[in-house]
Amino acid sequence: MPELKSLSLLFASLFILSSCVEEVEHPVAPELTFVSISHTVVESASTPLTATIAYRDRQGDLGFSDPDMNALRVRDTRLEGYDWYHIQPLTPTEEQLDISGSFQVQLPPLFLLGNGDMETTTLTFQIVDRAENWSNVVSSPEIAIHDTL
Repeated sequence: MPELKSLSLLFASLFILSSCVEEVEHPVAPELTFVSISHTVVESASTPLTATIAYRDRQGDLGFSDPDMNALRVRDTRLEGYDWYHIQPLTPTEEQLDISGSFQVQLPPLFLLGNGDMETTTLTFQIVDRAENWSNVVSSPEIAIHDTL
């Protein structure tokens, strides 16, 4: 009989230990992955670009209803400032859903900044959610810009 009590105590202890699972904390900030860009060689001031970016947001609060609010910033690494883009809400504003997918960004043609026949640059992308959490920064491959003359 003492063996049965010991065995019961062992099973009870194992059950209690197995039910103590540590809760995994998910990131609050959105996560981006660079997927593709339409061209890596362009003619100055004449070839528009399309970038495809994948996202994951565990709270689902990406995008803004107000068209004057921008969520995506894109930077040509040759320049100091950012170009900003509006992203529509990807879920209803009251919902908190784990979402993932991809979107495309239509970018204007790049141009030469200097006097040479060719320059190279990289574009960086970062998004902010409605709770003001910034994603990681992702980068395009190097893009060569050639003179059109």
